[in-house]
Amino acid sequence: MKRALYLDDSYIKEFETRVKTVKDGRFIVLDDTAFYPRSGGQPHDTGRITRKSDGKEFNVVFVGKFDGDISHEVQEPGLQEGDQVICSIDWERRYKLMRMHTSAHILCSVFHNEAGALITGNQLDIDKSRIDFSLEDFDKEKIIEYVNKANEIIQEDVPVEFTYITREEAEKQDGLSKLAKGLPEGIDELRVITIGKYDHQPDGGTHVNSTKEVGRIIFLKADNKGKTNRRAYYTLE
Repeated sequence: MKRALYLDDSYIKEFETRVKTVKDGRFIVLDDTAFYPRSGGQPHDTGRITRKSDGKEFNVVFVGKFDGDISHEVQEPGLQEGDQVICSIDWERRYKLMRMHTSAHILCSVFHNEAGALITGNQLDIDKSRIDFSLEDFDKEKIIEYVNKANEIIQEDVPVEFTYITREEAEKQDGLSKLAKGLPEGIDELRVITIGKYDHQPDGGTHVNSTKEVGRIIFLKADNKGKTNRRAYYTLE
């Protein structure tokens, strides 16, 4: 499919398109979509697909990416190939996840820049998120210190920007990936998120336009997962 709409504009709340394919009555592929599929630790969007011909609404309960297509699971069958539709994203949920995702990038950059930590995993959610990272010493006070540094960056109101680069260009940039597993496999063109001088890394998720929209990171707890594996939980206010 074409590039997903959310990659160039995370703030699209509503859009018009056409139903491209329908599988088993409930799995819908659209010509274009701004719905985010579950990926990279960020949950999927929810929302509605409304058929223009009769105004019937179909609730979107899951979004995933399969064989290169973004598939929208609706609650009930009825949509047909070729239907013209208006799609609406559950904006309150999406915006919370955008704030969470940007906050995760800021936290990860602080962990990496201050302690050389590599990110081994993460799971975002609307109420609470977690970050897994590799670090020799488990020091809860240090982690709290890093959270405080992240909040200082947030209050600077730094713009969150993106660009696209080839994989060849990405491989020439030392330290571009903060992930322990390195650059994502099988992608020839990478979208790179830049948050001022603090963060510069490949990412396919949705983000706010400025750090100040994040609000404030509230540290909840940290777990020692053994050896060099650490986990930090946080929320936003």
